[in-house]
Amino acid sequence: MAEDSLFGIHAAALSVRSQRMGLLASNIANASTPGFKARDLDFQTALSSAEAGGSTDTALRYRNPSAPSLDGNTVELSSEQTAFAENAVQYQTTLSFLNGRIGQITRALKGE
Repeated sequence: MAEDSLFGIHAAALSVRSQRMGLLASNIANASTPGFKARDLDFQTALSSAEAGGSTDTALRYRNPSAPSLDGNTVELSSEQTAFAENAVQYQTTLSFLNGRIGQITRALKGE
């Protein structure tokens, strides 16, 4: 695909990081919901699947909490917030790379 030659793995990585951001945000939002099971994405598995044009659903995993709550909720807020912050930095890094690449292509098309 033309997209692959221009952006390489970064377009798929941005999509997977965005999906993971949604999962982590959902975990944080449901930190006090009884019986809620925290989920995450195995990034490597999801990225491989996305590159192959498949679904990232196979990369979904339930978290194993170190201290499960009595109401069955498996969200550990501090862990989720840390994972969210790390993913946000990685998302921004990937986005910056793509913006730089788009800038290069734009300059090349303008003949600069």
